[in-house]
Amino acid sequence: MSEGIVTPEAVVLSFETAGVGSRIIAAAIDLAIQATAAVLVIGAAALFGATHVGLAGVYVGLFLVAFGYPVAFETLWRGRTVGKAVMGLRVVTVEGAPVRFRQALVRGALGLIDFWFTSGAAAVLCVLATRRNQRLGDLAAGTLVLRERSSKQSLSAVTFWVPPGWEGYAATLDVSAVTPADYQAVRSFLVRANSLDPWTRERLAGEIATAVLPRLRHHPPPGVPAEVFLACVAALYQARQRRAPVATAPRAVPAPYLPPGAPWASPAPGGQPPWPSPTALGPAPGAAPPRPAPVPGAAERR
Repeated sequence: MSEGIVTPEAVVLSFETAGVGSRIIAAAIDLAIQATAAVLVIGAAALFGATHVGLAGVYVGLFLVAFGYPVAFETLWRGRTVGKAVMGLRVVTVEGAPVRFRQALVRGALGLIDFWFTSGAAAVLCVLATRRNQRLGDLAAGTLVLRERSSKQSLSAVTFWVPPGWEGYAATLDVSAVTPADYQAVRSFLVRANSLDPWTRERLAGEIATAVLPRLRHHPPPGVPAEVFLACVAALYQARQRRAPVATAPRAVPAPYLPPGAPWASPAPGGQPPWPSPTALGPAPGAAPPRPAPVPGAAERR
């Protein structure tokens, strides 16, 4: 099932939620691993015989296997367990962010009801009944289980280039503080930019650039379009992740970015970013014109 997540930068990211079938297989793989671990725990406790230490070891070990396994893996492996990794699944928050210990703890606690106390019936029925394919633990923790390998198209990589002529400006940027969520917002915009109308394209570029700018502690000089700034950030971020030189666009290929010296790319007063707010761009195409302001004293003259 396709699901859209709206980022704080007002960009919609489309994902596919995991269905019952893939989640059952992932749970079966995890259950096999937990069963093996439980046998090892019981075998290790048997070395102590029927003593208080042996019995305590069995209870503590089984609790850690049943409850600690999913919590630890989802916290340390960014929303994945072994079974989820095999099936290409990942747990994220409803905002699209990686899960943290709190969400994993809630999911693990409710997992005792979803899987162990009801033999998985509660989880299956809840996934089938909810629009986002969420079990009880997902509903309580505010999480989703998404498919990372939903199609061949999702596996294709997109390489971003520094626009021709902006190599010197890109060299002044430091993207070490840019987070994966910031990059996802920038990437989603750049991929969709050519399909947007000019007003929406310009507005989104300004909003996303203004949101990402504090990470870089950088104030763009006059004449730097927001979309060029985002393209430089995406190219630098990719190069940093793969530890490779920054890719530059071939000179023969026209870059789909706004040219230098765009009329709105001028420094704003007060040291604000040189990108316009939605009100500065005027009303959206087809919007009703604003009502004229009342003239002072008009009511008295009537």
